Amino acid sequence: MTCEWFVTGADGMLGRELVSRLKARKADIVALGHHGLDITDGDAVRAALDRYRPAVVANCAAWTDVDAAESHEAEALDVNGHGPAHLAAACRVHGTVLLHVSTDYVFSGDSDRPYWETDTPAPRTAYGRTKLVGEQAVLTALPETGHVVRTAWLYGAGGGNFVQSVIRLEAAQDALYVVDDQLGQPTWTGDVADRLILLGNCARADTAPPGVYHATNSGQATWNRLAREVFRLLGADPARVHPISSATLPRPAPRPAYSVLGHSRWSDAGVPTPRHWCYALVEAFPELRDAERRRWARHAA
Repeated sequence: MTCEWFVTGADGMLGRELVSRLKARKADIVALGHHGLDITDGDAVRAALDRYRPAVVANCAAWTDVDAAESHEAEALDVNGHGPAHLAAACRVHGTVLLHVSTDYVFSGDSDRPYWETDTPAPRTAYGRTKLVGEQAVLTALPETGHVVRTAWLYGAGGGNFVQSVIRLEAAQDALYVVDDQLGQPTWTGDVADRLILLGNCARADTAPPGVYHATNSGQATWNRLAREVFRLLGADPARVHPISSATLPRPAPRPAYSVLGHSRWSDAGVPTPRHWCYALVEAFPELRDAERRRWARHAA
């Protein structure tokens, strides 16, 4: 048995979007969530790839609870570091392309210019450290077929995220207080999924060099700016969103003050750089709004 695409973490927000878009393209896929494949189990990973022999593996499985990782780093490392290592080892046996999704948290977050794919990582959190271990495992084991795809500030209809929280809170609160001193790139899972498909297809055609790629929407914004844009799209008054500093919301894991990623590698694959986050949000918004309306209806029933 063989397949074109093998997706891990298929029950997560990005995994669901990727599977949906692959199905729309009528791709031959095997999609497994955590209960279908635990990537921390090396024997299970090897058996799955021996069975399906995919052309491309897209690893969307991850420990994503940034704060919990501070007190559970070993568990996070098992998923974010050892899991990708198991996948890379199995992919090496079959000559399979591996697309491994990573994060901006591998950087320190204190830059004053975009982080490029070639910049040296320096994570400041347990989450970032564990994700960096996974990156290094993939790039070391698969120098010819390993692709690390970093993203950040993800939102989508397939899971809980900041944009949907703002949609929900706009209806429930007169005012919102949102941090205005963290700068990043709001990024739609739909655009990341399309990037992964493009990259996987290019890699299969030997037109996408291995290595690191950044898959965030372009431009930049603070969380406060993003919340105000969500209010505007809802037809609500953006002035109801008030700025606060990160210091007023202490968290176990420090949030990067600057998480803007550069996109220089896409030209190497002959792929245009990602579009601006505002355009992506406008396209994504009806689906996000409808997902929240369905959630409200379920709670009201």
